[in-house]
Amino acid sequence: MRVVFMGTPDFAVPSLEALAERHDVALVLTRPDAVRGRGKALVPSPVKARALELGLPVLETSRMTPEALDALRAAAADVFCVAAYGCILPDEVLTMAPGGCVNVHASLLPRWRGAAPIQRAILAGDAETGVSIMRIGHGVDTGAYCAQASTPVGEKGTEELTAELARLGAELLVDMLPSVLDGTAVWVEQDEALVTHAAKIAKAELALDPMDAARENALRVQASGDTAPARCAVAGRGVRVCAARSVEKDVAPGVVTVGHGRVWLGCADGALEILRVKPDGKREMEASAWAAGLRGDGLTWGRA
Repeated sequence: MRVVFMGTPDFAVPSLEALAERHDVALVLTRPDAVRGRGKALVPSPVKARALELGLPVLETSRMTPEALDALRAAAADVFCVAAYGCILPDEVLTMAPGGCVNVHASLLPRWRGAAPIQRAILAGDAETGVSIMRIGHGVDTGAYCAQASTPVGEKGTEELTAELARLGAELLVDMLPSVLDGTAVWVEQDEALVTHAAKIAKAELALDPMDAARENALRVQASGDTAPARCAVAGRGVRVCAARSVEKDVAPGVVTVGHGRVWLGCADGALEILRVKPDGKREMEASAWAAGLRGDGLTWGRA
């Protein structure tokens, strides 16, 4: 099978690898190199880096220019496969390949259409989430799906859950492609009554707040990442909370309790036990190391 693949972040890499192992990947589209890190250097997308390692042709583009359309036609692919590409595809692209465009989406559609389905599932306290193999249509993640796979959310953070769903999506994609091409795939239209939307996470949404429930704050930590970290201020100093859990402990809201190398932040109900932190200007550390530097009684915490 001849395939064009479109993707950009780490989530898309397992799908690219699975396709390259089983099929002829004629072309890889990805977004252009971007400035990342403190060095302000141009860094290739994870998909570009992996595609070059695999010896695959790569086209960098953030929109469907005439040149990009010409490259897609020249690829003469049977199907276009997409995973977190980050570019709107025009009608001409959707119908260019005989098998159309199929997308790996990181949710159990119609729940969590949109840009941040993994983080939204965590923040909502969903018991499970998953991946869907869907047709790309005119709306945002509105197309019918032909396969889904699920996994428990549990205490998995965004990074761990993203990696797991990326693997699940890759396996499901390559398993379903033959039926997509031969027309035997069964497509299920999404129930509009069950739709929820996964808007991009704003940094302010993950700010920890002593007036909120401990469970709510714990979910913010679980959903956080480098682009939107869970933060608060302890004794007037900013800190990123990298791992934490809600516990039933009698600590007043806004009060910090330290004992035997453990740290608890009082919330509206119960407490948030801190497991790992990154104080501003310092390295990431375990709570036991951080606790050694928290001196004095009457410590308080609040929004950063």
